[in-house]
Amino acid sequence: MPQIKDHAYWLERSEKLQIEGRAFIDGAYVDACNGATFWSQSPIDGKPLAAVALCAEVDVDLAVAAARRSFDAGVWADKSARDRKAVLLKWAALLEAHAEELALLESLDSGKPIGDTTGGDLPGTIYCLQWFAELVDKVHGEVPATDPQFFGTVTHQALGVVAAVVPWNYPLLMAAWKFAPALAAGNSVVLKPSEKSPLSALRIAGLALQAGIPAGVFNVVAGDGAAGRALSLHPDVDCIAFTGSGKVGREIAKNAAASNLKRVWLELGGKSANIVMADCPDIAQAARSAAAAIFSNMGQICSAGSRLLVQRSIATALIGELLEVSKGYQPGHPLDPQTVTGAIIDNAQLDRVCSYIEIGKQQAQLLSGGNRLSLADAGAYLEPTIFLAEDASARIANEEIFGPVLVVILFDTLDEAIAIANQTEYGLAAAVWSSDIKTIRTATRKLKAGTVWVNCYDELVDMNFPFGGFKESGNGRDNSAHALSKYTELKSTIIRCC
Repeated sequence: MPQIKDHAYWLERSEKLQIEGRAFIDGAYVDACNGATFWSQSPIDGKPLAAVALCAEVDVDLAVAAARRSFDAGVWADKSARDRKAVLLKWAALLEAHAEELALLESLDSGKPIGDTTGGDLPGTIYCLQWFAELVDKVHGEVPATDPQFFGTVTHQALGVVAAVVPWNYPLLMAAWKFAPALAAGNSVVLKPSEKSPLSALRIAGLALQAGIPAGVFNVVAGDGAAGRALSLHPDVDCIAFTGSGKVGREIAKNAAASNLKRVWLELGGKSANIVMADCPDIAQAARSAAAAIFSNMGQICSAGSRLLVQRSIATALIGELLEVSKGYQPGHPLDPQTVTGAIIDNAQLDRVCSYIEIGKQQAQLLSGGNRLSLADAGAYLEPTIFLAEDASARIANEEIFGPVLVVILFDTLDEAIAIANQTEYGLAAAVWSSDIKTIRTATRKLKAGTVWVNCYDELVDMNFPFGGFKESGNGRDNSAHALSKYTELKSTIIRCC
């Protein structure tokens, strides 16, 4: 009889979990050169999980040197696309075989509900790796029409060494969005996970080697901002891809310019608007979707629907539905499969979110939530919080909070809603709910956002769609065939035939 995977099951597995905290450089797990470590602590209860190698500049140098040697030797870059595909698919199969272990690592390390990591994050990571593996032998160059005396081609070539600096909110998934296309294109990679959630990235490095990715092609260096800074300044890194805050993104761009003008791809913040018109086809569904858009993953999503813009005539009905639905997002223990909402990543982030709640109380009407909770004897937990703001220019309606805090703003006309939606510095995502095709067409055309959903919010997981933002939400796109080209250089080859 199969074992029931309940709260007790995951607690028992967590007690037996073997955790790797060393860096992975040139095909081997190694300590930091100076022996320094830091503790990875679980936001579930504040307890330490593992001592992790605190990589410094010298460790980054070793990882980059290994990546450069492997690239120049052609042990990966010179493989046929078909051969790279086979290895990446084998790696994806190993991730699937170890999915429970990796999901548990992510839940312990980031405070995410085990239902999210087993049902969303790990399947999404595997899907991403499989998708780019399957894509890489199906892309082609060009043969431009030219003078008959000449023959020419336009081809894509791997850049070389790619550094990926990724955040803590989706530790493996955000990493896969970078390393999957970079590796598929033939590059060697140095991955720097967030110091707040490094464990799953360190674990998959060993599986990469087991799958057949040659030593030096995939390296993982854990550490704080010093390691990321060293990568952004390193003269032998050809490209750096980053997901995180605008402040750090600016520093990375500045460092890239100050060093070797390496390619820079940035996926930064958001303050996304979810617009509900009076002719919304289903108010109850819009309320459910709005709650999921901000309270899923504890609101720690760059594309979270953190601003809910509601046409005034339906405000009472929609807010009533929303308040009822939000009761289902009360935090619980992340290792309980029944839990929908887990812990904030750490107390520093919880303090930051709570400071915005205090600001919000001065600028808007608190409709529900706003209180810290004590669960699992400790940990970082917060009630889902909803404000009604009369002033669309309030700080909580314009600054990224990155927590389970929703700001409801009322409007009268579509033009007003679009103006409010576009007034922030960000342009990552947006949504519009309406039954009128003219309204939908106007909104989707005028909203300054990289992704616009209609009568839904972030409900489709499909790698065919590029993800990224307008304005200060960054540049370039993750996912889709467009992402593969970010990690290549275009080369024109012209041959005189006669």
